[in-house]
Amino acid sequence: MDFWIPRLQVFPYNRGKAVEYAHRWAFGRNPAYYDFEKIGGDCTNFASQCIYAGSGVMNYTPVYGWYYRSSYDRTPSWTGVNFLYKFLVNNNGQGPFAREVDISRIMPGDIVQLSFSGDGSFQHSPVVVAVGNPPHISNILVAAHTEDRDNYPLADYNWADIRFLHIEGVRK
Repeated sequence: MDFWIPRLQVFPYNRGKAVEYAHRWAFGRNPAYYDFEKIGGDCTNFASQCIYAGSGVMNYTPVYGWYYRSSYDRTPSWTGVNFLYKFLVNNNGQGPFAREVDISRIMPGDIVQLSFSGDGSFQHSPVVVAVGNPPHISNILVAAHTEDRDNYPLADYNWADIRFLHIEGVRK
């Protein structure tokens, strides 16, 4: 018996829509999503919403995918900093995929992750909304939730470690 398995195609990530969403909701909350601010933070939930605005596709793989249906029906990658990283850099299925890159490859719509502890875990996921040429810590602006920010200088955060996630495309 032969099974036909549809082949996923790679489409561009719409950085403009991701950034537009970030500006629209940086100081507010989209009522379609639960606000996790009082139960651990809302930064990665906000980052996921921005990525979804730019990708238009979720990955409904149980546990290891990346989706949000409700506050109690979502994957850890939708709201967890380190889980989002693992999903984006390892995703070979449907949805957005990324690569950890040097700062020189960062673009609006990408994700920065910050570690305040320096112990190998990361605690914050701001969304890049503007980048100078060439990109440098001093000319990157971000939007974020938990401590709501928009057009906020990345250099104003006090981190121990930093990583840059460049979203390379979307599989549909």
